[in-house]
Amino acid sequence: MHVGSEQTDRGVAALVGRMADGFSRLVTQHLQLARLEIAEDAKAVGLDVASIAVFVPFLLVGYAFVCGALAALLATWLGWAGALALVGGVNLVGGCFGILRAVKRMKSRQMMDDSASELSRSMAALTSARPQAVAAPGVNSLKDTGKVFKESRDGR
Repeated sequence: MHVGSEQTDRGVAALVGRMADGFSRLVTQHLQLARLEIAEDAKAVGLDVASIAVFVPFLLVGYAFVCGALAALLATWLGWAGALALVGGVNLVGGCFGILRAVKRMKSRQMMDDSASELSRSMAALTSARPQAVAAPGVNSLKDTGKVFKESRDGR
């Protein structure tokens, strides 16, 4: 029975355990980042929706008052039908412009962009192949550090 292989097995098991621990921590941190980003994105979208909701009543009230005033003013030149159509059209165009601008801003927002970036970097780090040092026969080497450790013949 070779004592050195038993120590190597325990060392490999410990390394695999540490690697699994680190991977678990990485996944947990990615999930925490995703949760934070979802909360931040939901808050930003909620503020944009709230700003639309705030401006809709102004649009309606403005439409009513301006339509009445401008229609009365323009009625002498265009008649009541032409004056109401012109004033209503101008107000509708202005209101639609404001709402479309807010909707465009909502669509342009990148959702969870930090999480996607971090996940891409982690995947690239995990899948990149590192060059392995060629060790002499009978010599243990650690890939991560590039250091070579000589093992004694009796395995201690």
